[in-house]
Amino acid sequence: MTPRMDAIGIITADLAASLAFYRRLGLDIPADAESAPHVEVTLPGGQRLLWDTEDVIGSFDPDWTAPRGGERLGLAFLCDSPAEVDAVYDDLTGAGYRGHLKPWDAVWGQRYATVLDPDGCAVSLFAANG
Repeated sequence: MTPRMDAIGIITADLAASLAFYRRLGLDIPADAESAPHVEVTLPGGQRLLWDTEDVIGSFDPDWTAPRGGERLGLAFLCDSPAEVDAVYDDLTGAGYRGHLKPWDAVWGQRYATVLDPDGCAVSLFAANG
């Protein structure tokens, strides 16, 4: 038996804000999901992305404390072109989300940018350059 990666979990302080951010990135999250303490969506390829509120985690792990400082999770979204990286970055920061790294041409051959989700998790946007 070999375990296989199945899901990525996000622990969020504000479920509605987190879901709104990831919907804006194109994830198909059910409209009424904000009322649930646990939300999950199946991504293309079959992996799942999960959200749990801090209260849910605390309910079964009384020693858990919210992380402070630094990133605990990084997600990356592939864009179709360098121009799309710029457009998605502008859309998210224009909607009030915090930009971390403005779009730039990375030395490894990608157009690359980073935006922070409502909980401060880094979300990379990238596309092949040229």
